[in-house]
Amino acid sequence: MATIRTREPWTGLLDDGRADGRLVREAFEGAREARLADVPRDLHPRLHEALDAAGIERLYAHQAAALESAWAATTIVTTGTASGKSLCFQLPTLETLLADRRARALYLYPTKALAQDQARSLHRFGLHREIRPAIYDGDTPREERAQIRRRANLVLTNPDMLHVGVLPHHARWAELFANLALVVVDEAHVYRGVFGSHVANVLRRLRRIAGAYGTTPRLLLASATIANPAELAERLTGLDDVRVIGEDGSPGSRRQIAMWNPPVEDEAHQTRRSVLAEAAEMLARLVREGSRTICFMKSRKGVELVAKLTVDELERTGEPGLAARVAPYRAGYTPQQRRELEARLTSGELLAVVTTDALELGIDIGALDAAICVTFPGTVASLRQMWGRAGRRGRGLAVYVAGEDALDQFFCRHPDEFLDRAVEAAILEHENEQIHLPHLVCAAHEGPIDPDVDAAILGPRVRAHCEALAAQGTLVERRGRFTLRAPEDFPAARVSLRSASPESVAVVDVSQGEVLGSVELTRACSTVHDGAAYLHLGRSYEVRELDLQARRALVEPLRDDWYTQPKREIDTEIERLLDRRTLCGVELSFGLVTVSEQVLAFQRKRLGTREVLDMQALDLPRTEFTTQALWYELGDDVLGELPFEVLLGALHATEHAQIAVLPLLAMCDRWDIGGLSTNAHPQTARPTIFIYDGHPGGVGITRQAFLRFDELCADARALIAECRCTGGCPSCVQSPKCGNLNEPLSKDGALTVLEGMLAAT
Repeated sequence: MATIRTREPWTGLLDDGRADGRLVREAFEGAREARLADVPRDLHPRLHEALDAAGIERLYAHQAAALESAWAATTIVTTGTASGKSLCFQLPTLETLLADRRARALYLYPTKALAQDQARSLHRFGLHREIRPAIYDGDTPREERAQIRRRANLVLTNPDMLHVGVLPHHARWAELFANLALVVVDEAHVYRGVFGSHVANVLRRLRRIAGAYGTTPRLLLASATIANPAELAERLTGLDDVRVIGEDGSPGSRRQIAMWNPPVEDEAHQTRRSVLAEAAEMLARLVREGSRTICFMKSRKGVELVAKLTVDELERTGEPGLAARVAPYRAGYTPQQRRELEARLTSGELLAVVTTDALELGIDIGALDAAICVTFPGTVASLRQMWGRAGRRGRGLAVYVAGEDALDQFFCRHPDEFLDRAVEAAILEHENEQIHLPHLVCAAHEGPIDPDVDAAILGPRVRAHCEALAAQGTLVERRGRFTLRAPEDFPAARVSLRSASPESVAVVDVSQGEVLGSVELTRACSTVHDGAAYLHLGRSYEVRELDLQARRALVEPLRDDWYTQPKREIDTEIERLLDRRTLCGVELSFGLVTVSEQVLAFQRKRLGTREVLDMQALDLPRTEFTTQALWYELGDDVLGELPFEVLLGALHATEHAQIAVLPLLAMCDRWDIGGLSTNAHPQTARPTIFIYDGHPGGVGITRQAFLRFDELCADARALIAECRCTGGCPSCVQSPKCGNLNEPLSKDGALTVLEGMLAAT
C-alpha cells in the first residue's frame, strides 16, 4: 500500500520560496522520544494527589534529576523550550511549602507576563488551602500589598520590584525573610549584559538580607540552552558548586527549518525588499492557511509595523475576520491591555501574534504551528528559544527571515555555519564599578555594611569600595561599619536595573484623552520627538509635542504611510586608558570613554519603499554616558595612498563593518554597540575609530573585541569583499542605526584599510 504524505499548511509557501530563490537553506529536526522517570514515593501525600489530579503520572528524566538536585545544591536546569522546566522548580517548592507551613518561597521572573503565567500554572494544582501564591509587581494594587506580605507563602515578582519594593523595605517582609526556604530564578539566560550585572548584585543583596533574618535559602535557576550555565549561575548568585541539569528528557516535535532571504530589488546597490513587508506577507499567508503563528521582531516599532502591514494585507484581500485575529504584543502597553492579549493568546482566539522577545520566554501561549524570527535576534540561544515555539500536532515550521543587515546577509552566504553555530556564553560583570557601587549604597541603606562579615556575599573588595564611597561623601564609616551619610535617602530609586531610565514619558492620545503607554525617558528624544511617527497596537500616531519637563508626549492619529528615523551627533572623550598594544599595524587601546549624543533632526520615509520624503530639524538636549571602548589610531603605513577626500568615508565604513560582525565574537547584537570614526580626534590628533559598549558602564563586549581584534578585522574584510554591491549597501557597510544616516561611506576605501591592517598582522 502506498504511503500518503500529509501536506503541511506551509508547503505552498516553501515551494514558492524554492522557485524564486528566497528559500536559501532548509533543514530538519527529527522528533524525539520522551525519557521518563517515576514520581518519587516519598513526596508529600497532598502533592501526589495534586499530580494525579493534573494527570501527571510520570516525570521527564530531567524533572526527576532536578528534584533530587534541589535538596543538595544550587541547581540550574537548562533544557529546550516547552520541556517542562517549570515543574523542575515547582515540585521542590510545593514539597517544601506542604512539609513546613511556615516556609516561604520567592519566584523571580524577568517579565510580568511570565509571573502571571506561572500563577495560573500553580493554581492548576488545586492546592488552594496550603499554597497561597501572589504576584507582587508594579501592577499590584496598593491596597492588596499589605495582605500579600502577611498571607502569601509563595511570592512571584521581578528583579526590579525586589530591588526597589522589597529589599529596601525588608522589615515589612520580616515573615518572608525569616522563613525563606527557596528562591527560584527563571529564564536565567536573560540576565546577561547590563541587566544581568544588576540582577547579580540584587541577588547578593537578597542573600545578605535573608542571612540577617537567619535563613539561607536554596537557589534554583532555569534557563534556555547556553554554553556556560554553571558559570552564569555562579556569577548571578555568588555561589559555587552549582549543579547543571542539561539532558532534556521531554519529547520533541519534528521541525522544519527555513532560512529565507527577501529578493534583491536593485542589483547595483544590492537593496532588498523590506524585511517588514516580507514578514507581513508570510504571516498573512500562514494565517490564511490556518497556522497558529508567532512572529518575533527586535524592536517595538518593528512589531507595530509588521502587525499593521499584516492586517492591511488581510483586509486588502477581503478577509477582515482573519485580520481581527492578528495582534501585536510588546512592553509599554497598560496592564489591562497585556492581560487581554494574553487571554486571547491562551484561548486560541488569536491566530497570529507579532512580538518582541517579551514572548520569547516561557509563557504558555498554547500550541503553535509556526515561529518566524525576523532578522537575527543577536544570539543563537535566543533564536533557538524562539524556534522552539513551533511544534503543534507533532510538527512545526521555524523560519529565519534575513534582513539587509550585514550580519544577516553574512549568514545567508554561509548558511551551514549559521545553522551549526553553537549557543553562546552569557557575559556579565557584577563588579563593574558603575553598576556595583550604587548597589553597595543600596545595601548600606538596607543595613550597615560590615566588610569583615559581608565580604563573603558582597565580594572581597567590599571594604575598598565602601571606603571609596565614603571618600565621595555617600557613605560614612562608624565603628568599622559603613552606613548612608544621609539616612533619609532612598538610593534604590536612582538605580535602574535595565538600560532604560527609571523615569518615563507618558504617551497621550489628545484626540481621545487617553494614555496609550509609556516610553523610557532616555529613549524619548529619539522615539517621541516632535514630528515622530509613533505606533501603538497597530495604529500610527504623530507626535505633536514632546514636553520633557512634564514627562509627556502628545500624539494624535496618523493616517499617512510614513515613518521616521532620527539623525544624531555623537562625540567621544577618552577618560581612562586600561590597556594598549600594537596589532594589525595600528595602536590599539582599551579603556573608558564618555559618549555624548544629541538628536539634531529626523527623516520621514515612505513605508515599504523607504523613500526619503523630507528632513526636519530638532532642538533637543544633549545626553551622555561613560562606557567601555576600544579605539585604534591609523597611520600612513596602513592608510597608504588613500586620498584625503575618501578617508572619512573609508573610516566610517570600516567602523560599520566591524560593528556588524562583532556579534560573531561576543554574546550581543549590533544594537548593543556604538561607534565613531574621525579623521582627526582631538585627543589622538590622528585618524581614529572608536567602538564602544552601548550601555553605561559597559559589560565586556568591546573587551572581547580588543582581545580578538585580528579576528574582528578578518571578519569585517570578508563581509565587505563578499558583497556584490558596487558602492556599499545595507548588507555590508550601511547601518540601520547610523546617526549620520550612512553618510559618508566608502566601501572600496574600507576594503583598502582592512586589507592594509591584515597585511601588517
